[in-house]
Amino acid sequence: MSAAKIMNQRTQQTFDDEEVPDGLPASRLFGQGITYTYDDVIFHPGHIDFGAHEVILATHLTKKIKLTSPVVSSPMDTVTEANMAIIMATLGGIGFVHYNMSLEQQVEAVKSVKQQPAGFEANPIILSPKQELKQIQDIQGSSGFRNACVTDSGAVGGKLLAIATPKGLHRVEGQSASDLGNVITAYQSHINDRSAPTASEATSPEEVQLIMAKHQIEILPFVDQSGNLVKVAYKQIVPPSLDSKGRYLVGAAVGTRQEDRTRVDELRKQADVDVVILDSSQGDSIYQIEMLQHLKQAHPGLQVIAGNVVTGAQARRLIAAGADALRVGMGSGSICTTQEVCAVGRGQATAVYHVGRVARAAGVPIIADGGVQNSGHIVKALALGASTVMCGSMFAGTTEAPGEYFTSNGTRVKKYRGMGSLEAMQKGSESRYYGDTQNIKIAQGVSGTVKDKGSIRQTVPFLLQASRQGFQDLGARDLASAHKLLRSGQMRLECRTGAAQAEGGVHDMHSFDKVRW
Repeated sequence: MSAAKIMNQRTQQTFDDEEVPDGLPASRLFGQGITYTYDDVIFHPGHIDFGAHEVILATHLTKKIKLTSPVVSSPMDTVTEANMAIIMATLGGIGFVHYNMSLEQQVEAVKSVKQQPAGFEANPIILSPKQELKQIQDIQGSSGFRNACVTDSGAVGGKLLAIATPKGLHRVEGQSASDLGNVITAYQSHINDRSAPTASEATSPEEVQLIMAKHQIEILPFVDQSGNLVKVAYKQIVPPSLDSKGRYLVGAAVGTRQEDRTRVDELRKQADVDVVILDSSQGDSIYQIEMLQHLKQAHPGLQVIAGNVVTGAQARRLIAAGADALRVGMGSGSICTTQEVCAVGRGQATAVYHVGRVARAAGVPIIADGGVQNSGHIVKALALGASTVMCGSMFAGTTEAPGEYFTSNGTRVKKYRGMGSLEAMQKGSESRYYGDTQNIKIAQGVSGTVKDKGSIRQTVPFLLQASRQGFQDLGARDLASAHKLLRSGQMRLECRTGAAQAEGGVHDMHSFDKVRW
């Protein structure tokens, strides 16, 4: 046999025996000096031996605060004020009230969350008999409420006449009557039926949920002795986020200036805020370290979230200063231009992995903040080490977000802006970027509009269910098991080419409707 043939056989044997890596562990993928976004990476599926309904998404926001949902709302002035924070708590998450407002306004916003009775709707949809059927369907679609009370006055305090349900509306759809009053008898028989009971002030929150579970209803009106509507309770999709006194959990953002120390004092004393977030685009600073140390000494029971950070070195310094959680992300938000303007930041997938690796060793949870565009990104953030995911653009334009809807080029929209935009800075957010002492204001964000997205009452349950299915595909029953798979190297990942990303989405269609649920 010739030497060339022998060499070819040996080479072929080497190729056959060589173990080709089937995907990479996260430590190798993220240790190459390349920064990755969520879209750049993809997970390999794991082994499934459980149902998606068995996946538990309960998590830690901070060292001491637990949530049943791993989704929180961002402290942006076009995302989170009192209404958003209340609904986030009812859905098992938490909202952080922004501080681009006066101290008095922020205190009142936090107080209103704390004073809202748990389990009852702060702004229930109340219908009037005079409203047109088409209008009612539009209201139910945009508000996130499938069911609504009908009173003679169209407001709380009026005599309860009926409950408008999707089934009831479907029954009268197509009838010649244009307003609800002409078909009220159909609803009247429904509300007098045992399937739609009412409650009194004496009914406890626990009894409320038991009644709705027993009768398989989503709404329970509370009426007085005269039959007038007092308040409305809705079925809880997940256990709400409550403090030790049974009140909704709520957070607030603050800065690192001297006056922010007073702000925190008042938020604690007047509103009993549960957690504060030190709001900065670059949290690895002497200002934040000093603020952290002050707050931990002045308010030992207060949980303090520090950040934003994107590296392990940044994380170590803030953890050493006493941070109870870290917020991760720099320049990855849809309205953020920090990476473009300042040339600093990191791809969000890489940032979450590296900060999570350091924080996990210290027992400090991390919040993945920015770059989240869909449920898949939430799954990736959590699987890469985050305990919670903060949403800004995902919740902007929703019913609960601050601001009024208006029409732009025929589209119903709301304003959305980065806290580093000049428009937001003019209201006071420049301290977040250390720009309040500068003569020239440098924008690190933009202002714009986003389409009407309906209610987070619809969006959040969808995100949670989609995340459960994602965890099932990974072979992880909960966050702890996902993080264990990550650390052990059993969870395998790959980097996606541009063509792979295109293939992973909808393609080769002439037209399609992308219905999320």
